[in-house]
Amino acid sequence: MLNIVFGDIENSIYHPPKYFDNQYEDEWITDPLSIKMIKDIDKSEVISPHLIESPVLGPITPKQISGGVKTMMLMAFDQSGKIFHASLCGDNCAKWIVHISTRKDLTINLHHVLDFSSADRFDAFMINIGKTIHCYKEYPEEAIRIKER
Repeated sequence: MLNIVFGDIENSIYHPPKYFDNQYEDEWITDPLSIKMIKDIDKSEVISPHLIESPVLGPITPKQISGGVKTMMLMAFDQSGKIFHASLCGDNCAKWIVHISTRKDLTINLHHVLDFSSADRFDAFMINIGKTIHCYKEYPEEAIRIKER
């Protein structure tokens, strides 16, 4: 289940890319989910745990992938119980965040209304108001209400 909190929350990592650089494990990079996310978001190919081929940057290390992919990989694989600030992710990451939340309970925090319209199915618990929403159409309405408080 995806849990969303708007605003600051204890136990949140506000700069996930830096946290990723110091916490990731090689097997995260070569996991099939990571390979798909890196291909979709960064348009890059995973060659090995230490080498990714970017069409823009050429050969890069995992520390050079986008902040959005780093944040999503933390959401998928980090076991620390930290909450990751998803406002650093672009809207192109939203479907992956929803996908990760179908594999495990996932709590994210946001400071903007991320566009989840690309997700096939969208269920989320809005922590600020204690309400579960069951479709994308409900999400922006509730998110804006929370942001206006």
